[in-house]
Amino acid sequence: MEEAVASVATAGEAELNWSRLSLSPETLESELEARGEERRGSREALLRLLLPHNRLVSLPRALGSGFQHLQLLDVSGNALTTLGPELLALHGLRTLLAKNNRLGGPSTLPKGLAQSPLCRSLQVLNLSGNCFQEMPASLLELRALQTLSMGGNQLQSIPAEIENLRSLECLYLGGNFIKEIPPELANLPSLTYLVLCDNKIQSVPPQLSQLHSLRSLSLHNNLLTYLPREILNLIHLEELSLRGNPLVVRFVRDLTYDPPTLLELAARTIKIRNISYTPYDLPGNLLRYLGLASNCPNPKCGGVYFDCCVRQIKFVDFCGKYRLPLMHYLCSPECSSPCSSASHSSTSQSESDSEDEASVAAHRMQKVLLG
Repeated sequence: MEEAVASVATAGEAELNWSRLSLSPETLESELEARGEERRGSREALLRLLLPHNRLVSLPRALGSGFQHLQLLDVSGNALTTLGPELLALHGLRTLLAKNNRLGGPSTLPKGLAQSPLCRSLQVLNLSGNCFQEMPASLLELRALQTLSMGGNQLQSIPAEIENLRSLECLYLGGNFIKEIPPELANLPSLTYLVLCDNKIQSVPPQLSQLHSLRSLSLHNNLLTYLPREILNLIHLEELSLRGNPLVVRFVRDLTYDPPTLLELAARTIKIRNISYTPYDLPGNLLRYLGLASNCPNPKCGGVYFDCCVRQIKFVDFCGKYRLPLMHYLCSPECSSPCSSASHSSTSQSESDSEDEASVAAHRMQKVLLG
């Protein structure tokens, strides 16, 4: 075992990689103490310590000495229940990866974390795949944090104090039990990636439109029944994932159809049956009205409409990245557009519909995010 540790340790002077060695806590402790002693007289500081997938139940005590220049610590895939006071000795730590452990109790993070140098140095924190039911209060004081990952926990809510993390650029909270998005989330000026998929969120606060830096928003597999109109103000948004929500089902059900007037019915008949006429046959106002005819986007229909149309909404998958609700204007409820069954279709059928969508003129559709 010691030979295996030594061979991995010499892979790089600035990095110590003891991943997947199934080291016992005792062996790991003694080895780290030895390495710490070596580093005290070395000009080459250890910057990265990788200890994932061993048998750690607590942080090694040896971290408290000889590793003060450490910038990255990976203790993922162990059996940690707490991150002890040894963490506070790592004054220059920038990245802490502690996913897939057993963290989540009331004393998971060390006391004094908010007052320690880590409050100013830590930029990346990954606590995904643990047992957190709420965000620790001290975590919300890490003002330098740029990336926070707490996906796959048991979080019930997002605290309003999340607004304290003013440097946050990426927030990953997918796979929890979150029901609401606090408006305070909109007070994160640098937030670029927001992942809230696979939760129980029922609505999106309009304040989210203030996230002017946001480029990716993942809301798929929630309980959304509507989106605020203000979300259209996210002009830099490049990815929006909405699949797996009852959003479209509700819209399609609630959209109503007003029957066309006699004027429109007559005009439709003229256009559909190609009845010929000249400027001398009709008054000028009727000639202008006939010129306003719009072709039904359903390629199987061939009908037209003027003032009266049926609005249909479906999810369209763009390059497999995200899905958007798009609005179609159809000539009548009887018109069997590919999108009319979107609310009941399967994923494969939706992808087929997306191909039909490509044949429709772009000006017949518009991005719709109704509130």
